[in-house]
Amino acid sequence: MVQYIDVTSRSRSELVDITGMVEELVRKSGVSSGVCHLFSLHTTGAITINEGADPSVQRDIAAFLKRLVPVDAGFTHAEGNSDAHVKTTLAGPSQTLIIEAGRLLLGTWQAVFFCEFDGPRSRKVAVKIVEDR
Repeated sequence: MVQYIDVTSRSRSELVDITGMVEELVRKSGVSSGVCHLFSLHTTGAITINEGADPSVQRDIAAFLKRLVPVDAGFTHAEGNSDAHVKTTLAGPSQTLIIEAGRLLLGTWQAVFFCEFDGPRSRKVAVKIVEDR
């Protein structure tokens, strides 16, 4: 069964920590060993795993991607958000996490982020939890 996480961004480009929401779905699933698939339902929003302890890391990632793929890079897409599409392609729309002992298997500093590249907006992340057999 697919479940959904609602994410609301506050700026054009930001990384929103969704770790707690994903962990809650894993806890409620009762799965002790398996995988958790996350998929962004948007072409201008991605999913990544990176450091969650220091918020400056998220700001640095967003700032670097803004420099790497600027809004005014001469894209032909008429909506004016081609940079967001490129950034989403670079970061990727999905992640798969291991569930062990009923919890996400994340390193000490790791967190799960929805990467907003064309906000502010309301977004959805599809979550599929699969138990080992």
